[in-house]
Amino acid sequence: MKLKDKISWLMGSVQRSLFPHLDECLDVPLTEQEKRLVTILEIVQVEKHVHKSASTQWLGRKNLEREALARSFVAKDLYRHPTTRDLIRALKSTENLRRLCGFMTLGDIPSESTFSRAFAEFAASDLGNRVHGTLVKDYLTGELIGHISRDATAITGREKPAKKIKEPKKPAKKRGRPFKDEHREPAPEKRLDRQVSQSMEEAISELPTACDRGTKVNAKGYKTSWNGFKLHLDITDVGLPISALVTSASLHDSQVAIPLIKLTSSKVTYFYDLMDAAYDAARIDETSRQLNHIPIIDKNGRGKEVVPMAPHEAERYKGRSVAERANSRLKEDFGANNVMVRGATKVTMHLMFGVITLFADQLIRLLG
Repeated sequence: MKLKDKISWLMGSVQRSLFPHLDECLDVPLTEQEKRLVTILEIVQVEKHVHKSASTQWLGRKNLEREALARSFVAKDLYRHPTTRDLIRALKSTENLRRLCGFMTLGDIPSESTFSRAFAEFAASDLGNRVHGTLVKDYLTGELIGHISRDATAITGREKPAKKIKEPKKPAKKRGRPFKDEHREPAPEKRLDRQVSQSMEEAISELPTACDRGTKVNAKGYKTSWNGFKLHLDITDVGLPISALVTSASLHDSQVAIPLIKLTSSKVTYFYDLMDAAYDAARIDETSRQLNHIPIIDKNGRGKEVVPMAPHEAERYKGRSVAERANSRLKEDFGANNVMVRGATKVTMHLMFGVITLFADQLIRLLG
């Protein structure tokens, strides 16, 4: 079944069966925003991925509560609540929202500390990536994707940057050819060279994720800096996020390209890799071609004159703006600008709730 057919079937089922049933059960008719939430929750089905934990049993809480908490975090991003406290306030004041998330009465809504413990559990179990992986598999298996647009965006953290460990000074490299029987240490292998032969898991595991300070040049040519992280995304032509990785803010975009190419290639079939000048490296081009893709990368002149793209490449490269729009939507609509948690694992979980909500919302938009 094609992607649009899958979405049409799901939307038809929700509108014909679920909405009328909910209208009968609820005292107040659903608003348009609540209908949007219902549809997104039906697409995401985050509760199916919640693990039954020993801590849940020890606390005397039913697993149904953890499922309701997971649904609530999706609603938190959709309704743009910056904090958990705001989410709890909304659940208590809006009966429909409370019941859609899975809390039948006001007394069922747990405390803020319970929300925090549940979030930590979700982060530790990698809930976000598991839900996202299932979405990609369910909706894009068998689809041929034209272009994957790759980009990174700054994520401001709420913690102090990790202190950098000063590396010992290396002895000055001797000039000229070595003498007979003289031993010289070989130059250390660069990360991009190593990533070519590494597995996807090995390459991802070596990426730094600690909070630190990043600097980049914005669209107007000015340098901007921030403390926190970077979110690296692979986006389809229609704005669906296929892969997402969170790294330290200081890590250069190019260092994540090869792991992303391998990760996305393991999930979907696509033809073109679209990347800006930050990704202009021979190893990235080589890896893309080895995996049967065609890389279209904006050239980095490095102080020299740049040969412009061929007209057909330049036309395809225009489609890369979809990645910038996805980053903008994540920040403005789905919580990426309001990271209130600390630690790379929890930050990743927070961002992944936004990514899966964006995925579901983009599916709905395809029928609009």
